[in-house]
Amino acid sequence: MGAWQPLPDDLPPEVRHFVEQLRQLKDRTGLSLVALGARTAYSKSSWQRYLNASQPPPRQAVIALCRVAGTGRDEAERFGVRWELAVQAWPKPAVMPAKAEPGAQGMHGPGEADEAREVCEEYEDDPTLPWWDAPPKEPEPSSSWLLMAAVALAVVLVLTVLIGALALG
Repeated sequence: MGAWQPLPDDLPPEVRHFVEQLRQLKDRTGLSLVALGARTAYSKSSWQRYLNASQPPPRQAVIALCRVAGTGRDEAERFGVRWELAVQAWPKPAVMPAKAEPGAQGMHGPGEADEAREVCEEYEDDPTLPWWDAPPKEPEPSSSWLLMAAVALAVVLVLTVLIGALALG
């Protein structure tokens, strides 16, 4: 804990601040990256990328870390705001050229350049949550049920008016 590699010098301040705060929160848990991965459903290698500013974490990963660290609601909301600011400022990965120069295969074997290009696609927040972290969904009343209830109330109102008129008349 606390022996983090230095962050790149060219990081925007919002990203640097967010990652530093995320590192402190991770250190506060006292968990290794492997244990953190097991508790949050995000792998050790994913946490390494997030905590070394190689890749922005999905919002759900930040929420999961806040939950594991036992943050209060206010602190978790501050992390959410920091995440939004950081993701907006996060440097976009360089797009790899579609075709490598002849003889410049380097470390990439056949087909690996396509995989690397996919990794370098623009970042999007992953909207998925592990099933155990997903908030329970409240059933939404269907519009047909509401229509039936409105018609029933209208019938009761009309009957009440008719019975009242007959009783007076």
